[in-house]
Amino acid sequence: MFVISLLLALRMPGWWWGVAVFGALAVLGTIDLLQARSTLRRNYPILAHFRYGLESIGPELRQYFFESDLAEVPFSRQQRTLVYQRAKRLNDVRPFGTQQNVYGVDYEWINHSMAPAAIPSSDFRIVIGAGSAQPYSASVFNISAMSFGSLSAAAIRALNAGAKQGGFYHDTGEGSISPYHREAGGDLVWEIGSGYFGCRNDDGSFSEERFTANARDPQVKMIEVKLSQGAKPGHGGVLPAPKVSAEISATRGVPMGQDCVSPARHSAFSTPVELLQFVARLRELSGGKPTGFKLAIGHPWEWFGIAKAMQDSGMTPDFIVVDGAEGGTGAAPAEFIDHVGVPMHEALMLVHNTLVGLDLRDRIRIGAAGKIVSAFDMARTLAMGADWCNAGRGYMFALGCIQSMSCHTDRCPTGIATQDPGRWRKLDVPDKATRVAEFHGNTLHALRDLLCAAGLDHPDQLGPEHILRRVSPTEVRSLAALYRFLRPGELLGGRIPEHAVFQDFWQASRSDAFMPPEHVMRLRSGKSN
Repeated sequence: MFVISLLLALRMPGWWWGVAVFGALAVLGTIDLLQARSTLRRNYPILAHFRYGLESIGPELRQYFFESDLAEVPFSRQQRTLVYQRAKRLNDVRPFGTQQNVYGVDYEWINHSMAPAAIPSSDFRIVIGAGSAQPYSASVFNISAMSFGSLSAAAIRALNAGAKQGGFYHDTGEGSISPYHREAGGDLVWEIGSGYFGCRNDDGSFSEERFTANARDPQVKMIEVKLSQGAKPGHGGVLPAPKVSAEISATRGVPMGQDCVSPARHSAFSTPVELLQFVARLRELSGGKPTGFKLAIGHPWEWFGIAKAMQDSGMTPDFIVVDGAEGGTGAAPAEFIDHVGVPMHEALMLVHNTLVGLDLRDRIRIGAAGKIVSAFDMARTLAMGADWCNAGRGYMFALGCIQSMSCHTDRCPTGIATQDPGRWRKLDVPDKATRVAEFHGNTLHALRDLLCAAGLDHPDQLGPEHILRRVSPTEVRSLAALYRFLRPGELLGGRIPEHAVFQDFWQASRSDAFMPPEHVMRLRSGKSN
């Protein structure tokens, strides 16, 4: 075709376009035949590129043309639309009945009352750190941990300004407090990760002096030690040297020109008791601000070790945030994001049950995060033992995230998860801040309506008896019947409840070490015998 086009062009000048097109295809085909990396391209020169092209836009084709409104991968179109509507303050009512299969297994609902309640305000709050010097009155719905660096400067500005408008908190993530967190003055929860960013010495160890300087800022309301996160528990991270900009260097307290390393584990403590001592020390250095920790549950004996350390030492955190394995606002290795960590429901119930069984639940508040975007998501989570909920991706949707699944590429099309100024500078901060505040407020309005329908006055009255789940086409169970909930004090006095995980690991767990129980070690050694 190239030769024919060339001959025609020599006679008729209008055919030079054919020379250009077919000449380029000829060059491409020759390259395909000569290269050795792809057998498909050698066997099918030129045509193979159509296959690669269609594969590259497969996620977009599925999301916009082929997936149903209810396909959660990871969030359904229906879930995203609900956030967009509430963030933009649009009508979120739906016509003609539910699209859910109400007779399908795993369908859930909340039972309503014949005597509905009337709640004047949807500004539901809880007090965290009631016994500390500076207790904090928190909203029951807040922004989960997302660092500057993972999110853009504009996204951080909009989230914090929205938190300021709506009266809820913004978790900094382990990337520390950037100038963009401070501009609007919204409430901050400062997350301290294993890299101790914002409070580290030059060798990467924890610095009390630098911690105190940041922690006593009035904008910082609580301190959260990150033990692990849902997206990649037990995994550290590296921000390559070229990505350590002057802003990130100043925010995190790391030098430019060097890799910024987040170790997989903390260096300030190595045992359950030392963790509690570290939490107590941070509370003291902060001037008495509520201090706790966030974790994704993994080995149950390690969590039990922390709980036993609370029982033995009398030291307790003011709060615990449970991060479910279904969480994750950035990127993580495939195996970690799919197969590491306990999902939020089971993790939350384990933490809640343990504290109840030790008679410590009234001293420690519990937050929970993991794929929460609607008022029903909140109601179910609160009914399972949480005092409040956090959301990451829900608030990203409020900013305009379209679930393009490009968070790890630095090419986020909406300017949210990118450090490319050509992209993030186009994000309108005042408009998106309003959307963040509206999403928060309208979601709490919807929660209030659910509570009123159930005859309740506050989210803290929600219990597992209120949430029903279909377990077969002909059977329905409440969460109270499906799961084993411990009675207050049931773990005291050497008693072990009839609960498999407690029977297997409670007695063998240790407050002075995170090491596995002897029977677990025997199972491991059995592989070599």
